[in-house]
Amino acid sequence: MIQDYLKYVQSVKGGAERTVEAYRNDLLRYENYCNNNDISVQSAEPYEVQKFIADLSAERMSAASVNRCLSSIRGFYRWMIRFNKRDDNPCSSLRNIKMPVKLPHVLWENEMADFAALPVSTGILWPERDKALIMAMYSGGLRISEVVSLSMASISADLDEAKITGKGGKERYVFFSDEAIAAIMEYLPQRAARLRMAGMDSKKSALFISRKGQSISVPGVRWIISRYAQHSGLGKNIHPHALRHSFATHMVNSGCDVRVVQEMLGHSSISTTQRYTHVNLEKLKNVYAKAHPHAQGASL
Repeated sequence: MIQDYLKYVQSVKGGAERTVEAYRNDLLRYENYCNNNDISVQSAEPYEVQKFIADLSAERMSAASVNRCLSSIRGFYRWMIRFNKRDDNPCSSLRNIKMPVKLPHVLWENEMADFAALPVSTGILWPERDKALIMAMYSGGLRISEVVSLSMASISADLDEAKITGKGGKERYVFFSDEAIAAIMEYLPQRAARLRMAGMDSKKSALFISRKGQSISVPGVRWIISRYAQHSGLGKNIHPHALRHSFATHMVNSGCDVRVVQEMLGHSSISTTQRYTHVNLEKLKNVYAKAHPHAQGASL
């Protein structure tokens, strides 16, 4: 039944490969637990699912991972109900574990400007491509999977916007700033030259490519960002998603409505976007602690 459910998630619900793999790992772990404790997966009681979740917490699994596992099980039983394999959902009374507020890693405006200048100033990899890559991710608030799948066909003729497909197959438009457009324009002739050498059509392939003319990969983007992070001297945890976090934080700080930012990011829940207001509040607290005479030296 688990395999049938996973096929349903992938083919009918349009679940991404990574999402389906996460569900598979969670459900197989749950199945093993049931088998080891003489529990029937099909007829498990609420207290038995709750015991499984409690055991995960006892193993010091993070709250986010425990909640994802519970979500996987909950969805599995919803599927069983829908296809008349069970009458009730044993997870309906179970609540997610409260998660600690974890602020995302961001680069402030001046730090982002310095980081975007690193490809040219260091010259360590492919400066024009890497600056365009960094600016596109930051300017458009792109996930790493979205920037990898960005193609020339998805970008407007003026290079100022692109239509992308995000999580869950949801489509949205993202926009590029003048600086991002300038960086992409400087990169495109070099991209075209490399694709000609590889015998490929520059109009049909991915926007960001490797030196060999192949579409850049997710590990490739991580490696590129990590190389520049090593040269940044900023002392921060800089990774591809930090550029998306920075985009969202800067938009909120500039007075952009949180719901507009939510749409730009492609978030399903407004609560996911609202954490960027907490980032701004944390920064204001730190500025206050350093500047106010009565607060100097205080720990906030």
